[in-house]
Amino acid sequence: MSAETTALALAALLQAVQIGLAGASMNRDAGVEWNTSPRDQQPEFSARTGRLRRAVDNHFEGLILFTIAGLLVALTDTDSLLTALCAWIYLLARVLYIPAYALGWSPWRSLIWAMGFLATLVMIVTTLFS
Repeated sequence: MSAETTALALAALLQAVQIGLAGASMNRDAGVEWNTSPRDQQPEFSARTGRLRRAVDNHFEGLILFTIAGLLVALTDTDSLLTALCAWIYLLARVLYIPAYALGWSPWRSLIWAMGFLATLVMIVTTLFS
């Protein structure tokens, strides 16, 4: 497996971990009964739970573009040291993004997000010019 597709697989597993972290935090705030209910009533969540939930949504958005980037690299056979480095930068940024968002690291959260986003764009652009 290439570095890019390995990073993609790990990013997908990271998303599963994030969903678990957000779910555990919701359980602490609202209880398992609410979390397993139809959720008709929205309870008050802590700031950290809100951030963890938004981080999950943000990673879904970023993962779409990163998946496109990884597939483009794989399908066009344009993997290189640059695309591998970008894939690992994306994954590292996403790992760092979780505590940055959950703990309210400002402006670091935004800078970490930008690092992953730019790495993804470089992968996509690289496939166009290779």
